[in-house]
Formats: sequence, C-alpha cells, structure tokens
Amino acid sequence: MGIVVLEQSAERVVATMPVSGNTQSFGLLHGGASVALGEALGSWAAVIHASTLGKSAVGLDINATHHKGARGGTITGVATAISLGRTIASHEVVISNEAGERLCTVRITNLIVAAM
Repeated sequence: MGIVVLEQSAERVVATMPVSGNTQSFGLLHGGASVALGEALGSWAAVIHASTLGKSAVGLDINATHHKGARGGTITGVATAISLGRTIASHEVVISNEAGERLCTVRITNLIVAAM
C-alpha cells in the first residue's frame, strides 16, 4: 500500500499513502484503501496507548464516510485520539489530499486486552 508513517504517539499518528496502486477499476482511490489506512493508523495509536498499560489492542469497530474522490498524488491520514481509556481507545482519522481537502473520515475503536 506504500504507507509511510511520519509521526506516532497514542494521541496522534500521521502517515502518507500514494493513490497510485490503491485505486479501483474507475481509477479512483479505492474506498477500502482509505479504510485500511484509517485502520492502520488508529490501531497503531491504540497499540501505543495499550503498551503504556502493559497491554495490547484489537479492533472492535470501524466506520468510514467518503467525502471526495482522488485520482492521483499522495494522501495523508491523521489519527487523533478521541478517548484513551483502560479498556477502550477511540480515534478519528481524517484522510486528505495534497490540497488539504478532506477525502474520508474514519472512526475506529479498539479494545484494550492482555498483552499478546
């Protein structure tokens, strides 16, 4: 998928991904690729949070709203913590294009579990 992580903490993970290689048959950014990027960033932030508790994190719920398409360039995902608890971590991931336009909003909730 070509994801490159630029910044990482429990509160915020930032990464880029090329549109090229992540498109559907009409040449648009694949919605599933946007969701996969959102899951990767939100889950990684949750794992970082869980590790501070001596635990791990697993996906519990994810949803996405696609606002706009993209045909090229690089997109950026920014996962921001909504809630970092002892049993649940929730993040909002905003995916935008190079012009800063929001393409997709992903909300992901992870369950904090015993270390794997």
